Amino acid sequence: MIGDWLTPDWPAPAGVRALCTTRGGGVSLGVYAGLNLGDHVGDAPESVAANRALLRARLALPGEPLWLRQVHGCAVVGDPVEAEPGACEADAAVALGPGTVCAVLTADCLPILMCDRAGTQVAAVHAGWRGLAAGVCEAAVARMQAAPADLLVWLGPAIGPRAFEVGDEVRAAFLGQDPGAAAFCPSPGGRWLADLYLLARQRLGALGVGEVWGGDLCTYTDARRFYSYRRDGVTGRMASLIWLDPDARGQPDSPI
Repeated sequence: MIGDWLTPDWPAPAGVRALCTTRGGGVSLGVYAGLNLGDHVGDAPESVAANRALLRARLALPGEPLWLRQVHGCAVVGDPVEAEPGACEADAAVALGPGTVCAVLTADCLPILMCDRAGTQVAAVHAGWRGLAAGVCEAAVARMQAAPADLLVWLGPAIGPRAFEVGDEVRAAFLGQDPGAAAFCPSPGGRWLADLYLLARQRLGALGVGEVWGGDLCTYTDARRFYSYRRDGVTGRMASLIWLDPDARGQPDSPI
């Protein structure tokens, strides 16, 4: 069974369905204990398959989620999607109508869900610091067939600004593009604490996307609910999903 999930607190149209899983529920064991949905992290394939089947059944999804082969880049998969799930090497997916379930897997990187105000298109974005610096937000927004000001965005659980310590090269990657980037604070160890949430808001704001919600959860500090690669090394993955419901039934009921 699925133990719990997060539903975005945002004013999305009724036909937009979105959620982020946690590690609660599922059949995976050991370091992957819970609802691990990543098939590339060393978990038993039969456990991952069972967890994905539980997810599909519980949510009555219109099809298999578009599981991407994420590479921390800025490639975007868009409609029509002809490849089999898992065959697309990309870090974002856009659906311009019902039928495609966009999904990204994370365990510290930032999942970003998007829709337009009209409820006609959605997107899921996998944004670690490399993807943000490479322009994954810009690429995803460019594939949406709506003005940036007409987009709504939700930032899912990621490693928080008090836990994400990085080196000079990460800070330089952003300051080289925007000298005004203010998402880095000195850490006691002589490195930097990076705020992925603020970096994403800055990139989206520069594009004209002003309606952004979420961004207040930390995967690193909440071991009960979230997988965290930075905390645990070998671990599972959560999924953030978004799709269009042609029947406009609204958000899922409370989990069981």
